[in-house]
Amino acid sequence: MTKTAWVFPGQGSQALGMGMDLLDIPAAKDKFAQAEEILGWSVTEICQSEEEKLSHTLYTQPSLYVVESILADLLRERGHWPDLVAGHSLGEYTALYIAGVFEWSAGLYLVKRRAELMDSAIGGMMAALMNFDHEQLEKVIAQTPDVVVANDNSSAQVVISGKTEAVQAVISQVKAKRAIPLKVSGAFHSHLIAAAATEFQDILESVEFQTATIPVLSNVEPIPSIDGDILKQRLNKQMTGSVRWREISLQFPANGIQRVVEIGPGKVLTGLIKRSSPCLMLENIHSVADLPI
Repeated sequence: MTKTAWVFPGQGSQALGMGMDLLDIPAAKDKFAQAEEILGWSVTEICQSEEEKLSHTLYTQPSLYVVESILADLLRERGHWPDLVAGHSLGEYTALYIAGVFEWSAGLYLVKRRAELMDSAIGGMMAALMNFDHEQLEKVIAQTPDVVVANDNSSAQVVISGKTEAVQAVISQVKAKRAIPLKVSGAFHSHLIAAAATEFQDILESVEFQTATIPVLSNVEPIPSIDGDILKQRLNKQMTGSVRWREISLQFPANGIQRVVEIGPGKVLTGLIKRSSPCLMLENIHSVADLPI
């Protein structure tokens, strides 16, 4: 048997029209209805026609969780199961749901509150750097207060986060092929949203985490675990901690994984994994048409 990992993308992978083909499936339609009760707004309406809202943190995160989890459930219904799961930032919540750590509705409640708190954490900025000088970046960040590496995505891509002037100072000093400011409301995955993270900690404590049925690679500590308490502790650090995706990518072959399936819109994660672990078979499931028969 080919050892397989499932991975779930985070904010930035959303796409208008995602999940619309799921409306023909009764079980998926029920999930969308449940989501509307929990959220107070319709995921399908946002994904169908409201592009501006879909790119807004408040709506992006719950929409991705709902669409990704439905696709993954359909994959399980067809007899497919992963040996390991991971998700990028928001995607870690889908991974934990698939691993049986919490119920679907509990996961959506957490994502809803996370999105609300992150959306309210205004100030600062994030920027992606492509093909940059590693030593130079480390040196400049060490010398610049209030900026951190928020996402260590691959050897060729990182995202930095912090106070606007600090992020701009790093961009101006580090040689990179491209530097792209991200369309987010705040300095996510940095100490600047510590107040939101502290408030979220109480919300997280209210949800019981079970022992995972599948090992999970967490963003802040990419070592497989099934311990519910450990997974909760790791998730608790995630909002202000760095997403260590490059290390997660390296963990797949180290744990005997031969195939990685990205479930959700876009091909961001498989693209990043290919850079770090080119030996892996990579697949993408964006829609019902991509599901194996």
